[in-house]
Amino acid sequence: MKKSTKTAKKETKKSAKKSTKADTVARTAEDLVIIDKDEKKMSGLDAAAKVLAETGTAMNCADIVKTALDKGYWTTNGKTPAATVYAAIIREIAAKGSESRFRKAERGKFDINA
Repeated sequence: MKKSTKTAKKETKKSAKKSTKADTVARTAEDLVIIDKDEKKMSGLDAAAKVLAETGTAMNCADIVKTALDKGYWTTNGKTPAATVYAAIIREIAAKGSESRFRKAERGKFDINA
């Protein structure tokens, strides 16, 4: 009994999907690396807070991001990391108010909230 080409294609796709899933599961299990809590990646906001705390002066976001990237606190492939950090700082100030880690020092500059 001869199978139709349509049925043969369906069976080929099913077997290909099964082996692909098994290969993916095996590959990810082998490549799994456990990361210590100390080695956890720092977010842009955490890096900004650390930079501002270390410098102790008000800075604009471009300088904050440049310092954080230079010191290796944060890595990004984004095209506008300063705008990303600026928006995140503004959101935190709006959401947390006086409990925020940041405060606006002057136009375009932020400082650590003491």
